[in-house]
Amino acid sequence: MGINFQFATSTQIIFENGSFKKVPGLLKNLGSKVLIVSGKNQNLTTQLSGWLKKLDFEFEIFTINSEPTTHDIEEGTILAQKAGCNVVAGVGGGSVIDSAKAIAALVTNMGELTDYLEVIGKGQKLEKAPLPYIAIPTTAGTGAEVTKNAVIKSTEHNVKVSLRSDLMFPAIAVIDPELTLSMPPEITASTGVDALTHLLETFVSCQSNPFIDMICREGMTRIAIYLERAFLNGSDLEARENMAMASMLGGMALANVKLGAVHGFAGPLGGMFTIPHGAVCACLLPSVMDVNISVLKENKLETQLLKFDEVARILTKTVQHMPWTVPIG
Repeated sequence: MGINFQFATSTQIIFENGSFKKVPGLLKNLGSKVLIVSGKNQNLTTQLSGWLKKLDFEFEIFTINSEPTTHDIEEGTILAQKAGCNVVAGVGGGSVIDSAKAIAALVTNMGELTDYLEVIGKGQKLEKAPLPYIAIPTTAGTGAEVTKNAVIKSTEHNVKVSLRSDLMFPAIAVIDPELTLSMPPEITASTGVDALTHLLETFVSCQSNPFIDMICREGMTRIAIYLERAFLNGSDLEARENMAMASMLGGMALANVKLGAVHGFAGPLGGMFTIPHGAVCACLLPSVMDVNISVLKENKLETQLLKFDEVARILTKTVQHMPWTVPIG
């Protein structure tokens, strides 16, 4: 049997401590007026806008205060269109990164948001490429900087759904691990488990392939070693670097292989209750794994069971460092 697979991710990835300072120059190469999508913490947005002012670069700021709703995306799209923005930058956690991704897509495509949404909408394909978009994550978990979908909450339907297209990969992902140093322990934990779930579910998926397996092994190994360190000491830059890497790898994996039942349940639950996505994953993952393993045992699917065995060895750190695993720090 031959090895066959396809793989796609963001066009350019810059992974480097201090790389946030490169964003103004990158924006200048992509457009003339930027929509900056930010979260509640405006510190980095203030810093970026100050740099842009010195370059006489025009910008607008749109703030996402919580998980993005359909109304948020519509409002941001209208702002970008009226202001004539031709490039987008998202600075924040997964909600901000996804919001900016969706706004960049809708500015260039006619119609309503619901025309393109899965489950609750028409699920139409985007016809035109989105505005060029730079994703700058400040958390380590969603991997949204290297994915092709945006998760959006519909308050009318009490569910989270995706806007998804192969055209929606960010033009540039700027991953500066130093930006994650300010994450409090609880967010470090929940986002870290989200990254773990992405890697684990794609690793044991029937759609996985040797290339995705390589990515997942690398990411899970880093999480097994560094998540607790990052949780216990937020200023541990080596731990932050490795968690940022694991998060990115998880995003790459889920952009190319479908996730499992944990995320299948997490979408509806996140739509009905105001709970962190990573916390939902943490609650569901053990039980989902238990059911999956039981079914595999009943059907004597030994090859698939070996993957869960490998997950156990990686996460309990009973496997030796393999040649593919080299810590960043």
